[in-house]
Amino acid sequence: MSLLVSPGVRGASRAVFSRLGQMARLATTPLLPADYLGLVAPLTLGADLRGRIVERRPETRDAATLDIRPGRAWRRHMPGQYVRIGVDVDGVRCWRAYSLTSLVDAPDGCLAITVNKIPGGVVSAYLVDEVTPGTLVMLDQAAGEFVLPPASARSALFLTAGSGITPVMGMLRNRPAQLRDAVVLHSAPTAADVVFGPELRSLSAAGGPRLIERHTATAGLLDLAELDTLVPDWRERETWACGPTGLLDAAQEHWESAGLASRLHTERFRPALAATGEGGTVTFRRTGIAVDAAGTRPLLDSGEDAGVLMPSGCRMGICFGCAVPLREGTVRDLRNGALTSAAPGDGVIVQTCISAPAGPCEIDL
Repeated sequence: MSLLVSPGVRGASRAVFSRLGQMARLATTPLLPADYLGLVAPLTLGADLRGRIVERRPETRDAATLDIRPGRAWRRHMPGQYVRIGVDVDGVRCWRAYSLTSLVDAPDGCLAITVNKIPGGVVSAYLVDEVTPGTLVMLDQAAGEFVLPPASARSALFLTAGSGITPVMGMLRNRPAQLRDAVVLHSAPTAADVVFGPELRSLSAAGGPRLIERHTATAGLLDLAELDTLVPDWRERETWACGPTGLLDAAQEHWESAGLASRLHTERFRPALAATGEGGTVTFRRTGIAVDAAGTRPLLDSGEDAGVLMPSGCRMGICFGCAVPLREGTVRDLRNGALTSAAPGDGVIVQTCISAPAGPCEIDL
């Protein structure tokens, strides 16, 4: 049986519901109804995308994996991608980007990130040592282009160091059949510092990707000239490299000199800084703090060192989470040397994670 409703009644109903919605918005000002939905049921559709930490487990003395149950709006990620998470540390909302290391379709529905604690890193130290199960975090959808193609006939080389193994681990776990003919050349200070060390060694022993460990505390940093001995067929392999800036800069130079730049794929946790110059005094208008900042350091780092509450996200020039108004002065893009200037009233926006002062400047923070 169907119920017929006249157009006039339908119109009146729409008006009533519209008025109720307006009343709800007025009653919850300055919060919107969706904000209360996020407080009451944070993982449901309609709320801002959040996740709840289910488990924190150590990987090494300085690294831990966090299992996070995402809200229903979470979309599947691709192996190798990263996710930005927002976490409250000492009452301050901080955003950071971490590689996803879990199965794309994990049976428990959780996603995982693996965090390496860095010296002076407030967020990484909190996530590795302190955060407890049940904690809510903000989430963005997965992003990043450091991924495997859907199918590849070429053999693979993974050149990693430190936490650079994390996106690669996401690939190895999700594409084991595709990566049978793969070599993982990984550098870490000691065997105990190799993140996912037991799992990587087990995979290698079982006939999976061949693992070559470089323990830099005793063997020193890897010289890419050693590739001819360690991985004689490296020129024929598609290569994914992730790790410290020094390693990635050397890899790009090495592959370019061999005429193989198109076979090298890199993932940087910080932007490649190609341009430097004189710094200057940076004045943070709202806080009244002024600091002499080097022309080689991002404004983001200089501000944080001075105790300024700096918005941030990926910290590599991609997400624009650090963008703020430049009220006066000139800054330099550390990636390419481009200068951006502002006079009072211009309303110029700059990214603090990839910009350094090029003389005195004033930031609206």
